[in-house]
Amino acid sequence: MKTFLTSTLLLISTILIGQTDKKIYDIINTVSSKRIKNDIKTLSDFGTRHTLSDTVSTTRGIGAARRWIKSEFDNISKDCNNCLEVFYQKDLVKKGANQRIVKDVVVVNVVAIQRGTKYPNRFIMMSGDIDSRVTNPNNYTSDSPGANDNASGMAGTIEAARVLSKYQFDQSIIYVGLSGEEQGLFGGKGLAQYAKEKKWDIVGVMNNDMIGNIKGVDGVIDNRTFRIFSEPIPPTETEKQRKSRRFYGGEVDGISRQLARYIHKTVKTYMPEMNPMMVYRLDRFGRGGHHRPFNDVGFAGIRIMEAHENYTQQHQDIREENGIKYGDVIEHVNFDYAAKLTAVNAINLASIAWAPPAPSEVKIGGIVEPSVKFKWKKVNDSNILGYKIYWRDTTSPTWDHSRFVGDVDNFVLDGIVIDNFFFGIASVGKNGHESLVVFPSEIFR
Repeated sequence: MKTFLTSTLLLISTILIGQTDKKIYDIINTVSSKRIKNDIKTLSDFGTRHTLSDTVSTTRGIGAARRWIKSEFDNISKDCNNCLEVFYQKDLVKKGANQRIVKDVVVVNVVAIQRGTKYPNRFIMMSGDIDSRVTNPNNYTSDSPGANDNASGMAGTIEAARVLSKYQFDQSIIYVGLSGEEQGLFGGKGLAQYAKEKKWDIVGVMNNDMIGNIKGVDGVIDNRTFRIFSEPIPPTETEKQRKSRRFYGGEVDGISRQLARYIHKTVKTYMPEMNPMMVYRLDRFGRGGHHRPFNDVGFAGIRIMEAHENYTQQHQDIREENGIKYGDVIEHVNFDYAAKLTAVNAINLASIAWAPPAPSEVKIGGIVEPSVKFKWKKVNDSNILGYKIYWRDTTSPTWDHSRFVGDVDNFVLDGIVIDNFFFGIASVGKNGHESLVVFPSEIFR
């Protein structure tokens, strides 16, 4: 009994002081820039991966590219005793669906699922885009290597699968190559709808779109900073939720923003040399990415990408003008940087997949009181150690304060005035990994 109590107290104390998990460092160190380079080269060598390009050739076009991606996922699965479920998810998009669909096309996604041992229907997803394009989005025959946009994100997704397939997780991980992004986000729309039909419980989507460039068009060279784009609140918010938010706050506390904060915290803990930059936007100004279709149907989703883009190397015909070389070719990709951002994804996939589910029915009270009260529904999981309350200044982008409160379903935080902070609750597993933070959805007195 004494040994048990000692070990329990030790475990609690290590969590309270922020003890890290050695396996996460192992994951970081296993990500290979060499393998990522080889995969980017392979994808670039298909000539073009335009959504409307050749699907019959074995050496050119999006058909050859997606078959190669599937073969890589199949090979990874063989190496982990068939731990991945690999399949194509397809949707027919008819000519005229928009101005960029000039002929009927079957948009094909390549999906690999690593099932969780405890929660096989709860998922955290990493995605990259298969397709590429040149200046004219309807030109599906010219060379369009798409080395950074987005062979880098696709190669990173494959590499994350290689690394994480060596581990077992409580929750499931999805690795996916999405098609049709440049023509109107059709691959994401198709898979998001498929997920709803299959009743997948998707905790979050990490969309990786351009993770290999360190030299911006503005001349800035930076191999440490990256951006995390996230929308403030879901578009599926109800009128009741909108009215509640107006009076009680939460304008920047939707589920996607909590995912962004989680990633920021994990990176600052395990990769302090990196500079995660949270951007309070759905995506870049006036532009879109493949996390958006998942947001549209109510899933948490964010975009991870380089901090400094080079527009001469995006969506460009390969050419040279006035001494400037245009085109998205492999010579412009920094493979070490792509490996770092792949590691960013991998450690967050692992941390969430190893964590228990988040608490539900989180309620908050404390109006005109010198304390804040909380109630929540506990997670039915024997590996739960307890729960942690987070709070921050209302103007802070990150959760800056926390308190572990044990395996309880309510708590009173004395000496804190509810008016001055925002609050959230996370589950903590006995392995030290935490769920995403849940912002209170109901007020009680």
